[in-house]
Amino acid sequence: MIVMHFQDNRYSENIAEQIKKGTTTCALSCVDGVVLAADTRASAGFFIADRNVMKIQKVDRHLGMTIAGGVADAQNLVDTMRYNANIYRISNKRNIPVHSAARLCSNILFNQRYFPYYVQIIMAGYDGTCPGQIYNIDLFGSLTEEKFISTGSGSPVAYGYLESEFKENMNVMDAYKIALQAIAAAIRRNAGTGDGINVVIIDKNGYRELSKEEKQSVGAKY
Repeated sequence: MIVMHFQDNRYSENIAEQIKKGTTTCALSCVDGVVLAADTRASAGFFIADRNVMKIQKVDRHLGMTIAGGVADAQNLVDTMRYNANIYRISNKRNIPVHSAARLCSNILFNQRYFPYYVQIIMAGYDGTCPGQIYNIDLFGSLTEEKFISTGSGSPVAYGYLESEFKENMNVMDAYKIALQAIAAAIRRNAGTGDGINVVIIDKNGYRELSKEEKQSVGAKY
């Protein structure tokens, strides 16, 4: 039993370490919503598998999540969250609260801890409560609420920018520029991050992906 426990720990640590390799995502909480950003490169070791992957997924009109890790596991989890958000909205005639969605995702991952999903999740949304809410959820179901967060191999670089530029009571129109620059910084310094950047704003008007022109206006170089 002791040997098995030791092996389980080594296996868990190995999975957690592998998820950190490749990808940079970030999220910022704002007074009027949330901002999510991610690069578009999918890598498999030193091989670039795809240059145009959407790592920010819409769960509902007020809710989104960033994904890192195994594609199949991430897709399955996104589909599960979408299904439950739709069921909640139909049954209760209102959107699922952001915290409830994050807790549900946490519970799913916790229940799979012995055969874990190969994912790292940021769940974020705006359900009318201020400020917008963002939650970090790891593959074993640990759940923490954050004001801003970054995940993936380029996160140390992104955090450096976020730490210096993030301010309390920011609005989404200021925050998306910081999120975009943080991912751009990671692209410049991290081999597992690259190619392009997707940015999503969720506020009182719902879920919206920024256009190419809006992102170019920021002037981020990568």
